[in-house]
Amino acid sequence: MIETANNPMSNAVARLAALVEQGGPVVVVLLLLSVVALTIVLVKLWQFRELGVRRRQFIEPALRDWREGRAQAAYAQLQEEPSPIAAVMLRAMRGRADRETPEATVREDVERIARGYLNHLRGSLKGLEVIGTLSPLLGLLGTVLGMIDAFRQLELAGHQVDPSILSGGIWEALLTTAVGLVVAIPAVAALNAFEQSIERFRHALEDAVTQVFTQPIAVTNAA
Repeated sequence: MIETANNPMSNAVARLAALVEQGGPVVVVLLLLSVVALTIVLVKLWQFRELGVRRRQFIEPALRDWREGRAQAAYAQLQEEPSPIAAVMLRAMRGRADRETPEATVREDVERIARGYLNHLRGSLKGLEVIGTLSPLLGLLGTVLGMIDAFRQLELAGHQVDPSILSGGIWEALLTTAVGLVVAIPAVAALNAFEQSIERFRHALEDAVTQVFTQPIAVTNAA
């Protein structure tokens, strides 16, 4: 039988239980927020991968076929791509190829679709922002409450003051601040990484769509 002291899982659970006991309800809330933040990060990573947000290599070949009048080849390339950029480019190309539809109408429709994809990619990021902002404040609240309790115990001790009472109380009080920062820092870092990725995606999307509308094309095979 494996000894509990040598079981890493049991040791981790014991340390977590001690952390909750020492930090109190504030640490429990912070741990729950960390679980929520981790869930958001994993979901967004899966979403970005499934949508191929970082894929760019199809843009130039599709635009080249479009410029040279091989519209069907450009359509075929874009239809095979999961990236939202491909879907928006395809709508722009087909809209421009349709001579009966005013270009202004096509542009409005393309902008609407692009905004929808961008809003979809930004979904749930507000949760990371809230967690990154709220966690340090909750940690500070726990520290203030812990300091109040430490000084109350010091007052009750009267003339028989034991420095360990104050130092131990302060140590436990500062624990919540540390936990709050541990939760907030990765959340903010992940938020910034996702926002930068979305910004690069937006720039690539705008550039590709602009080229669809501004570059001359051969009309014969555009339909």
